[in-house]
Amino acid sequence: MPQAMIDGIKINYVVKGEGPPLIMLAPGGFDSNIDGWSTRGVWKDLRPLDALAKDFTMIAYDRREAGQSGGRVEPHSWRLWAAEAVGLLDHLKIDRAWVIGGCMGVSVAAAIGAHFRARCMGLLMHWPVGGFRWRAKGHINFNKHIAFARANGLSAVAARAKKSPAFWADPETGPWASVLSHDESFAAQYAKQDLEQYLAIVAYSRDLLFDDTMPSGATGEQLMALTIPSFIMSGDDASHATSAAHALRELIPGSVLSPLTPPQQNPASVAAWIRNSMAAVKAA
Repeated sequence: MPQAMIDGIKINYVVKGEGPPLIMLAPGGFDSNIDGWSTRGVWKDLRPLDALAKDFTMIAYDRREAGQSGGRVEPHSWRLWAAEAVGLLDHLKIDRAWVIGGCMGVSVAAAIGAHFRARCMGLLMHWPVGGFRWRAKGHINFNKHIAFARANGLSAVAARAKKSPAFWADPETGPWASVLSHDESFAAQYAKQDLEQYLAIVAYSRDLLFDDTMPSGATGEQLMALTIPSFIMSGDDASHATSAAHALRELIPGSVLSPLTPPQQNPASVAAWIRNSMAAVKAA
């Protein structure tokens, strides 16, 4: 599988298919990796990298600090992750692309639209995260990691991550769990950091990412300024609140919210939503 160096960090990616470019921001919370497109939710049966290969040039990747990609200890933000996606487009010499996000990937898609709108042909937003329970979950998970690191030290965090390399599944391992699990050099440097400085970075990341009960990724003002064709399909659980999808529809001018609720969403209907959304923009 090819790799790119984006802002000094190794990013694992795959390009498949032919047609309009579609950069894919995988579901799975902080564990956003290529496998999410074949193992999570409706994507498990749809397998878009195979099913849509005749329609689009699909660009899927392990987001930094996920899958087999690398990482660096610094504050996380939606804009940081958006810049990573745009950096991959630069690497592939693609000027403009459709953007599809699932789960937390929707927030990165919104950030791409807000900060790099000239690079977007359109946004496909499947199961946006947001709402009070989503914000609470983010704070709880980050705070669990902070408490574990403070009580046990960073060497213990690194050791735990080797056994459980997924932050969202095991919050005590922290946002750099996947890199700690497969990069011995990174793990060695990680353990040598000043603990208090590290914890300040973690707390700052928490507060940047989970600052509101609004849909994550962009402010209300940024969403209202979007002029990109945007299509939304709602989830309906503690992390993917229906209210988040409705807020995006209310704030993004001209956006379209699919009437299909989760019980009506299946591989065929989601694939049709993707194709029909793009076809509507092309026809217009």
